[in-house]
Amino acid sequence: MIPDRSQILMPARWSTIIGSFAVALFLDFLPWRDLRLVPDFVALALAFWCVRQPRLVGIGIAWILGLVTDAGNGVLLGQHALSYSLLAFLCLALSRRILWFGPMLQSLHIALILLVAEAAALIVRLAVAHPFPGWPMWVGPILAAALWPVVTWILLLPQRRPEREQAI
Repeated sequence: MIPDRSQILMPARWSTIIGSFAVALFLDFLPWRDLRLVPDFVALALAFWCVRQPRLVGIGIAWILGLVTDAGNGVLLGQHALSYSLLAFLCLALSRRILWFGPMLQSLHIALILLVAEAAALIVRLAVAHPFPGWPMWVGPILAAALWPVVTWILLLPQRRPEREQAI
């Protein structure tokens, strides 16, 4: 079912936001075979909430999520924090523009934002003499952008009003 873009949504609850970040962190901490080919679920959830709820989720939450992700993945502390902060800044700055478009054009915007965030993390890794991880690392942000319409639909489900309330 394609959602009606003119539908009025209920306010987002903190429990929904925190739950989505918990699920995203769980998915990021799973032992994937090749992390370069896996979407960054925390970045995707963060981008969604920064675009949809810019007054609730911002750069501070992005920084904290980045530190948790760094600690959980055992990588250089601050690498994801910087990347997620840049992602949050771009999403906050472009949130009103992104919401004007349909899901497919939103995916293109999100793809560019995720690629910029991945490039920032790559620069940090290269600055501390890590080897270049290879070109497949760009697949993850593209896959995450392809998941954008599905993630949007799933994360907006708790905010949708029941059909009987829509008719009133």
